[in-house]
Amino acid sequence: MITWMQRHKKWLIITIWISTIAFVGAGFVGWGQYSYGDKAGAVAKVGNVEITMGELQKSYSNLYNQYSQMFQGNFDEEKAKSFGLKSQALRQLTQQALILNLAKSYNLEISDNELLERIKTQEYFFKDGVFDKEVYKQALSRNNLTLKDYETDVKKELLIEKAYNLISTDARDSELKIINTIENIADKINYKLLSVKDINIETSDELLKSFWEGIKNSFMTEISYEIKFIKQSKISKEFDSNTINEYYNENKTHFKDIDGKILSLENAKDKITEELNAKETKKEALRAYVAYKKGTLENADVKSSTISVSNNPFNSDVITNISKLTTTSPFLKPILVGEDYYTFELVKTNPAEVKSYAEAKADVLPLYVEEQKRSKLLELAKNSVDTFSGYKTSFITATDADKLTNLELKDANEFLSKLFISQEKRGFIALENGNIVIYNILEQKLLDKTNTNKENPIVRLKSAMFNEGLIKKLQNKYKTEIFIQGL
Repeated sequence: MITWMQRHKKWLIITIWISTIAFVGAGFVGWGQYSYGDKAGAVAKVGNVEITMGELQKSYSNLYNQYSQMFQGNFDEEKAKSFGLKSQALRQLTQQALILNLAKSYNLEISDNELLERIKTQEYFFKDGVFDKEVYKQALSRNNLTLKDYETDVKKELLIEKAYNLISTDARDSELKIINTIENIADKINYKLLSVKDINIETSDELLKSFWEGIKNSFMTEISYEIKFIKQSKISKEFDSNTINEYYNENKTHFKDIDGKILSLENAKDKITEELNAKETKKEALRAYVAYKKGTLENADVKSSTISVSNNPFNSDVITNISKLTTTSPFLKPILVGEDYYTFELVKTNPAEVKSYAEAKADVLPLYVEEQKRSKLLELAKNSVDTFSGYKTSFITATDADKLTNLELKDANEFLSKLFISQEKRGFIALENGNIVIYNILEQKLLDKTNTNKENPIVRLKSAMFNEGLIKKLQNKYKTEIFIQGL
């Protein structure tokens, strides 16, 4: 019985994804213009809940920043496009809207006290360890959020949580007994670590070049662009009171304080001047662009450069737009970089080419060494597994990584998680870091310990399954209409 369970435990190991709603700390990331249907005020409608463009932009921005953190900053619009980030953002919002419809059908509401209690738990609003109202306001202001908008979002988050809490996912006694049995399986083993550090590899040019020949098409030079460009620096002018008054009256909703209230003319003057100067700068840049394109621009300071993704003194938008130019249509309308506008002309596109061995050697070397070390270590493991002498343990379970004292804790956890789903009595397990642990199971028994794990996997599994089923049920109940094109 124990052996059977040992071999089938892998079907009981569950990994679930939990999505969270991030409101503060995500900078805005937009994606240009899209065409709409008749419902210009909303990008989608689910049941009675409308999804606005602002919500979609915020959802996209949050996802973009999460991916950027995962990729340690090595994430751009091209990667976002390849991952379908815009569709992900809309799908996230439509699922949330389904739950909000459910909450409304049960007349669920969020009180002001519930809202305040949630806000007061957010550490990014703390000062000296406690919630501070001024810090709260300043944090929202830095993220271009009003109190009203943020608190509306928090209420939605709480309402979704309250709706999900309607579903009971408690574990039954029989289910807990299954977990108890699984977690009490114990093995006494003999094991030995084989480390890639102990493997020496010859790296002569002859061997390395032979390896490179087989994969050389993976090592290409970057596409580069030979360009010319002119710059329109930020204009700083003084404007008369009539111009300022007229602009304020036409655009006063642009100028708000951290509470979302429209600023007075006097308090808004600096921002008005800034916007007027930005408009003047763009206007002058467009005039210069037209003249440059016609060849009539006088006293033009035209500069030349060669740029690529890794050698780009401008920004990612510049590279993206220049890559779309051709020699028959070589001009790019003024594009904002910082506070200045640049007009670009494509002179020549240099396509990617296979790097020479000398150019690729630095990149090829670590790949060759890694592959050879893994290959030789695997060969060593196969030759040693039947005869090795290693460390013997007492009876251990999958949670006893700390008892494998000659392994790093991370490696020990990885080894045991794989060992306890293995069907082999004697064998070896490859770790993510390239090392290999060879083992022999000497004895096996069932311990008699009660499970005290509060984060019971049965509860997590049932919750994930119920939530998935609930979404499917709600999709059939509430009609989803998408008004935005281009996703």
